[in-house]
Amino acid sequence: MIPSDEPLVLDVRRFALDDGPGIRSVVFLKGCPLACAWCHNPEAIRPEAEMVFHADRCLDCGGCTATCPRQAVLSRPTRLVRARCAACGLCADACPTLALVKRGEAVAVETLVQRLLVDRVLYETSGGGVTFSGGEPTLHGPYLACALRRLRQEGVSVTLETCGLFDLRFFLAELLPHLDRIYFDVKFIDEGLHRRYTGSGNRAILRNLAALAEAAPRRLTPRVPLVQGITAREENLSAIAGHLRRLGLDRAVPLPYHPGGLAKRRTLGLPIPLEVPDTMLPAADQARWARLL
Repeated sequence: MIPSDEPLVLDVRRFALDDGPGIRSVVFLKGCPLACAWCHNPEAIRPEAEMVFHADRCLDCGGCTATCPRQAVLSRPTRLVRARCAACGLCADACPTLALVKRGEAVAVETLVQRLLVDRVLYETSGGGVTFSGGEPTLHGPYLACALRRLRQEGVSVTLETCGLFDLRFFLAELLPHLDRIYFDVKFIDEGLHRRYTGSGNRAILRNLAALAEAAPRRLTPRVPLVQGITAREENLSAIAGHLRRLGLDRAVPLPYHPGGLAKRRTLGLPIPLEVPDTMLPAADQARWARLL
């Protein structure tokens, strides 16, 4: 049964090479139960549609102000009063330079599947497929399960990227049978640090990790973001490595931090976390931290 409530699709990135093997299409769904301080996709945290404002593109032409039914866009200089904004997108339609952009589109499952199947030949010839990312895709369980079943029927390989905070019973019954690969992010073992930097504890995440390590170890790949001074600390990485070994998992993929999320936060009107670095880790530091995993 196709779910009646579709989540919002943030983006479908075609010809991707970094989210699984081969050439892939990556589906980014909006909504996440975590709010990681260093999130690279902060526009995917909230489940509802949002307007992003690129001030450097704005001509102060006044077109957006004239079309806004809630007087949420004030002109000269243009600024967006987010408390009034309903993210209807009329201002974006009127903007000649794409300074205002609506993020989030409701897409029916079958519409999404047909869009993804356009690149079927690329998946087949490269050993690629489709990756669901976000946000947190499992936040939209029925929709995701339906999409996975349809792609499986079409013979498309599917990968899931998850923060690990999901309903385990539903995951095992409805999602796992249709997944070829699970990228499971592990940020901290210490619950206090996890809550401090992500807004949530990690007990359920670690329970889910242990369950998948037992149920599908060959399909499970832990990933560890390397954020200088936050996750990329010797005590944290050593604790993660030890925990994974106790679960019988002998590998983890390091994810080098990229500061692009900070610029995105500005376009969303979000504050910049003080502890989050604004530069990437040097390659030598990445290699040093990765060796601990």
